[in-house]
Amino acid sequence: MNDRVPADARGTRELFDLTGRRAIVTGGAGLLGRRFAAALVDLGATTHVLDRDGDAAAKVAGELSAPGTGAAVAVACDLTDEDDVARAVAGIAASGPIDILVNSAAVDPKAEAGSTTLADAGFADYPLAAWQRSMDVNLTGTFLVTRAVCREMEQRSTAGAIVNISSTYALSGPDQRIYERADGTRSFKPLDYSVTKAGLLGFTRALAAYYRGTGIRINALTPGGAFNEHDDEFVAAYSARTMLGRMARPDEYRGAIGFLCSDASSYMTGANLIVDGGWTAW
Repeated sequence: MNDRVPADARGTRELFDLTGRRAIVTGGAGLLGRRFAAALVDLGATTHVLDRDGDAAAKVAGELSAPGTGAAVAVACDLTDEDDVARAVAGIAASGPIDILVNSAAVDPKAEAGSTTLADAGFADYPLAAWQRSMDVNLTGTFLVTRAVCREMEQRSTAGAIVNISSTYALSGPDQRIYERADGTRSFKPLDYSVTKAGLLGFTRALAAYYRGTGIRINALTPGGAFNEHDDEFVAAYSARTMLGRMARPDEYRGAIGFLCSDASSYMTGANLIVDGGWTAW
């Protein structure tokens, strides 16, 4: 693989500069995905906002493109469709090398009391279709797009940074108590989310080992819960479990993703960066 300018030949600010590089963010129209894309655009990368919802991706790309930054390009793609993934990645690669991939797309299932789509009785009645959907998107979809991108990197002999977005629930079981309500009603965090996010950590380590000695680096980012218009009761319960005493703001992971995607992390591969307000440090 071709090496870039050695890190010690540049200033610290320059290590984060992504000018001239091309990135893909899957789930780019999502709560965190759009923030990851924004960070890469701010650092100068031409960033492809890849999402199943093409209209949502186009809206995000339009909001991110601004003078003095990198460009944002919308790409509609269904990660569970092998042919669609191949089409999307080939289309992006036709314009030049792919340097960065952020695997942010995920199904985050929520089983709530009274739900008509997911059982409210807990694990014993959890529907197979919901479990399979999480596997298809969170694991198989990540595999498909990463394989397609790595194929391009290998063919061009280019260096690259791949970041898989995991979760604190991959490191510790969900605290189901925070989903209980004072009025006695309760919901639960389905197990498939934890299973797939833990799988991504294994995928990260295995793929990093496979590409040892090349310029392709694979790391994971494990974020804690980000505020997304949650009700006050849930926010209070979640916040009490963290050392910082609050949920994350959705934009607080931009620095971490910039670090992992840039040469600032040039000596990292197979690693997991945890940014969770102290949730897993208790």
